[in-house]
Amino acid sequence: MNCRDLRLDIEDKIKESYQQWEEKVLKPWLSKWPERKKSFTTPSGIEVKRLYTPLDIKGSYEEKIGYPGQYPFTRGIYPTMYRGRLWTIRQYAGYGSAEDTNERFRKLLQAGETGLSMAFDLPTQLGLDPDHVLAFTEVGVVGVSMFHWKEMDIVMNQIPLDKVSTSMTINATAIEILSMYLAVAEARGIDKKLLDGTVQNDILKEYIARKNYIYPPEQSMRYTVDLIEYSTKNIPKWHPISISGYHIREAGGDAVLEVAFTLADGIEYVRKTIERGIPVDEFAPKLSFFFAAYTNIFEEVAKFRAARRMWAKIMKEWFNAKKPESMMLRFHTQTGGAELTVQQPEINIVRTTLQALAAVLGGTQSLHVNSYDEAMALPTEKAAKIAIRVQQIIAYESGAADTIDPLAGSYYIESLTDEIEERAWKIIEKIEDMGGMMKAIEKGYPQAEIAESAYKIQKRIESGDLVKVGVNMFYEPDWIGTTEVFRVNPVVRNRVLERLKKYRSERDEIKWRDSLNQLRKAAEKENENLFPYIFNAIKAGATVGEISGVLREVWGEYREPIIF
Repeated sequence: MNCRDLRLDIEDKIKESYQQWEEKVLKPWLSKWPERKKSFTTPSGIEVKRLYTPLDIKGSYEEKIGYPGQYPFTRGIYPTMYRGRLWTIRQYAGYGSAEDTNERFRKLLQAGETGLSMAFDLPTQLGLDPDHVLAFTEVGVVGVSMFHWKEMDIVMNQIPLDKVSTSMTINATAIEILSMYLAVAEARGIDKKLLDGTVQNDILKEYIARKNYIYPPEQSMRYTVDLIEYSTKNIPKWHPISISGYHIREAGGDAVLEVAFTLADGIEYVRKTIERGIPVDEFAPKLSFFFAAYTNIFEEVAKFRAARRMWAKIMKEWFNAKKPESMMLRFHTQTGGAELTVQQPEINIVRTTLQALAAVLGGTQSLHVNSYDEAMALPTEKAAKIAIRVQQIIAYESGAADTIDPLAGSYYIESLTDEIEERAWKIIEKIEDMGGMMKAIEKGYPQAEIAESAYKIQKRIESGDLVKVGVNMFYEPDWIGTTEVFRVNPVVRNRVLERLKKYRSERDEIKWRDSLNQLRKAAEKENENLFPYIFNAIKAGATVGEISGVLREVWGEYREPIIF
């Protein structure tokens, strides 16, 4: 009997024994003890079968699952995964002025954080200086105010840039912020080739989900690729982009949309960078991704495994990448902020623990755990420290980091991985038929799909089909919380504004004006990389708002068309 005949014989025996189990065991049990729901589905609407068997496994082991550190990387991108090195423990932080954020950073590092993750306030994200009329009420509120390179120097006070990995969540002003980091390194005599970290720089997801863009898509894409090109050639350890599905998920997309839209964005960035004449194997190893982790552990683990396998195929077959490193999907994970509740906030610790466990079981390279109080405000110091402890308990007590891909081979996990992959491919194919993600965004396709998904999820919550403990089940109106709520000190704004005024008064006016004029001329050209010009302007004392103001004059501002 050959292998194929043997496999078919085994499948026939399983089918027969399964039917016998249904007749002799299951049916009599159900007649006495009916199941609690008529049907079960994941949050993404994938039907969950009563039982999974080897009959639910598709394809061969080597084709679908394989080995860690080897194509198709389903089981992880490194041969030993966490047995060799744990994921980077990050805590997304930043608020108020530079001094406030520096203090929080140093306390988090003392608590065991192994990588910094910097949050910026809305004016910084949107290219507005803190004295702009639209910035006044938002200075330092949801992140640190970062308008001048000397503010970055304060944020990184007593923190060695050449020994710490720093992630910066910034998009529309990403070159300005990374230039500030480089300026600080240069002032300290640190070679930029030693700098390790990530800048988000993912503008497509801003149009799709988050909406913190400034310029029209075509010019924004040029800006993004300028950073990728410059970083590839000049900052070899730096990850120049973090292609984000997190915000797609938080905007209301389900796990399938998160995978499909994120990878479609990645395809667009790769194409545009190759068009610059940069060989794929030169920049692809430095691409990184960013996903959410929600509470349904199995769907999340399957999502991560499917995304890894799909990206490997895309890079190998679509873009002819040769290096294994070019096919590896490296990703940071943040637990689901939108899953946190104001009601009974302490139980959010349970949610974030499950979500973090899903990220670890799914093979993440870096992880941020949301603090339990983030549905109400920025996290308190206590809440942030507890979030770090969640990661440490998973790392050192749970056993989840002791073996590679511990859920592999689960009939349910493998079936769910295949299902998510199949559904995501269909969406990517539809986007490709539209001409790629930029064209799809112009047509409003991903925006509409996310809105529809968000509506369906909310309907399930309101009907009680999708349970939220403390909200639509086990709700306790008399629950009296004693949770401390963090508030940014309003004196921060005055401190920031005073320093802004001081910086402007001390700079060389001629060098400053000349640097902005050079930037303006470069922006007017089509094929000039803007990074050196922005970096020069930053070192000449230009602020984020002044640099963005020049680009606004040349490129204009984007106004999203009404889709609904």
